[in-house]
Amino acid sequence: MSDAIGLPALEARLAYELDLIGFARAPWVRSRAIAGETALDVAVIGGGQCGIAVAFGLRREGVTNAMVFDENPAGFEGPWETYARMVTLRTPKHLNPIDFGVPSLTYRAWWEAQHGGAGWDAVDKIARGDWMAYLRWYRRVLDLAIANDAKLERIEPLPELGLHRLHFAGGGIEHARKVVLATGIQGGGEWHTPAMVRDNLPKSLWAHTSEPIDFAALHGKRIGILGGGASAFDNANHALSEGVGAVEVFMRRKVLPRVNPIRFMERVGFTARYPALDDQTKYAAMDCFLGHNQPPTNDTFARAAAWPGFALHLGAPWLDVAEHEGLVRVTTPQGLHDFDFVVLSTGLLSDPGLRPELAELSPLIARWADKVTPLGKRNALIDAHPYLGDAFEFLPRDGVDGAPLHGLFAFNYSALVSLGLSASALSGLHNALPRLLKGVADQLFLDDREALVADFMAYDEHEFLGEWPASIEGEAA
Repeated sequence: MSDAIGLPALEARLAYELDLIGFARAPWVRSRAIAGETALDVAVIGGGQCGIAVAFGLRREGVTNAMVFDENPAGFEGPWETYARMVTLRTPKHLNPIDFGVPSLTYRAWWEAQHGGAGWDAVDKIARGDWMAYLRWYRRVLDLAIANDAKLERIEPLPELGLHRLHFAGGGIEHARKVVLATGIQGGGEWHTPAMVRDNLPKSLWAHTSEPIDFAALHGKRIGILGGGASAFDNANHALSEGVGAVEVFMRRKVLPRVNPIRFMERVGFTARYPALDDQTKYAAMDCFLGHNQPPTNDTFARAAAWPGFALHLGAPWLDVAEHEGLVRVTTPQGLHDFDFVVLSTGLLSDPGLRPELAELSPLIARWADKVTPLGKRNALIDAHPYLGDAFEFLPRDGVDGAPLHGLFAFNYSALVSLGLSASALSGLHNALPRLLKGVADQLFLDDREALVADFMAYDEHEFLGEWPASIEGEAA
């Protein structure tokens, strides 16, 4: 007999647990108005796993005037239904990144409510589609306020008012005291496209793994993939499962990457304690981390390698790329290779200067190159990262007015060097969320500390109503 209780029963239990722990706190934040309208206390940009967790966590801090904005249609927030093409998540199934310790909000509780305890025991890794279904349930059951089809184009600081004016595609305008950029792995910069490909090929012949790719239209065709990280094998397997005739993966390395440093970081508390390291140690640790190329999971590699149309070229960097008779001709040390289409699995660059919404603020933002001199050689990838404060807040470069940056938080992958695998990576979210939420709430409180402290000093509401000597009921007059 199945022990699956069903989602309605789980949702009732969740409501009870939230009531038990008093999760929803009374609002306390002083509102700000502009042009007769109340500004948001917090605008969260991005409605994926980070954004919805931030929105829920703000309630625990008594910050209720918040809104999430996502550029995608409802139900398609984050990468899971767009460019993520892995069959399963790479992280262990037992991680509980966004439940805030509430048992009935965990992925496991959601899964067991539908499939029972034995079903959970049978799960090796979480299926990508199941994770997205859980996120949709999380949003629904918590009744989170999310505006979809809302693409942020520009952040205009209004420091004299303690606000930011947010400009959205289509002309929409919102005002917010705090802005949390929960924009995921790509939200701190841009996906890297080698100039060799960008400058030599028409866009119809190539795509980055971060883009939509119509693999069905490439049925029976031959594809080349540049890059040997996990996403290269995810895309190879997905393409072949969609009917692509042949997929060849090219790696500069002469051997497959074997080590996934994230597993070590998860085991020894590295993800939680990394922010306590000094800057030179952080620099050295991230230089080591970025030197690794995250390998595919064993099951992903096995699935890709099992296809008859799969091939892997080691020690095969692309030396030249050109269009040749309607095909893509790739030159490697092993010779020439012709493809109908090529896909780039070439990673990303984190730099606030690459973000259009930060165009007028980027010159103010401190980078690691500005703040830290490493003990060893410099790493250009590290140097371009923003140098963030302890709560993911942007900090100003020396000698500039940092007021326009006040209230802006980079809760995305660009926090990697400053705060480790804490934002975006599922491995670190349960450590990162309390840090961010405390920082946002502290800023809101400290911005209004004079008024709040004055009100406290003037507080004179009588709670105790007793009298002495005590009067005796019925005592004779």
